[in-house]
Amino acid sequence: MMDAIAIEKKFSQKVAKEISLVAEGDERYVVFTPFMFDDGDHLVIALKRRNGKWEISDEGHTYMQLSYEVDEADMFRGTRGEIIATTLKMFHVQDRDGELVIDVIDGDYGEALFAFVQALLRIADVSYLSRDRTGRAFQVDFSRFMTEVVPGDCMQFNWHARRDKAGKYRVDCRVKGMLRPLFVYALDSDERARDATIALHQFSKWGIEFEPVGVFQDVHAVDGKVRERFNDVCPKQNQFAKFGEERGRFADFLRGRMR
Repeated sequence: MMDAIAIEKKFSQKVAKEISLVAEGDERYVVFTPFMFDDGDHLVIALKRRNGKWEISDEGHTYMQLSYEVDEADMFRGTRGEIIATTLKMFHVQDRDGELVIDVIDGDYGEALFAFVQALLRIADVSYLSRDRTGRAFQVDFSRFMTEVVPGDCMQFNWHARRDKAGKYRVDCRVKGMLRPLFVYALDSDERARDATIALHQFSKWGIEFEPVGVFQDVHAVDGKVRERFNDVCPKQNQFAKFGEERGRFADFLRGRMR
């Protein structure tokens, strides 16, 4: 019999803290993660036993989700088809008649889930080829980047303080493991920069200890006045003006804070 608690712990340590397993059926568990598709639906992931072996499956949901925005006839053609095929090969994910599956090798559940989540997110990205949705793509890229750089048990996405029961003031990613936790915001619009500024002001008012970090998709796409107000709550040395060009510096910054 599988030790679900031990497996859940491995998932949380490798991928993200907010992961849980719920038994549904005989030797089948639903895996809840913080990762979502463009419409806000969470990735559908199940851990189940097939032919005496454990595997992780999307149970056909990822392609179905894509079909809402991309014609099925076009999904596997041209650039989209190349991205999907390359992704499956890169992460050792199998396509079984539309069901995406990865085997759990040598009991390494955490590694299998980590690879599977990355594969599903990259496949979901093909919907952006036909739409101007760079903001959403940036948010997905930011989440993926954080999971690759920061240990899963050291961060929490979409965090809010316990006293904020309604969750009005949120942090895109809270990173702990240092004297003051990092409150990291992924900023791609005036609205998100304003919300981050308001939240950081409120956290300071509550006396919460933290170090603010702002990661912009492109800082010049945010209104100057909005940027100035954000500068009041987040020092410039903790800001990254263009995520695409400063990924290395941002990674070094995070690793330096976690030492």
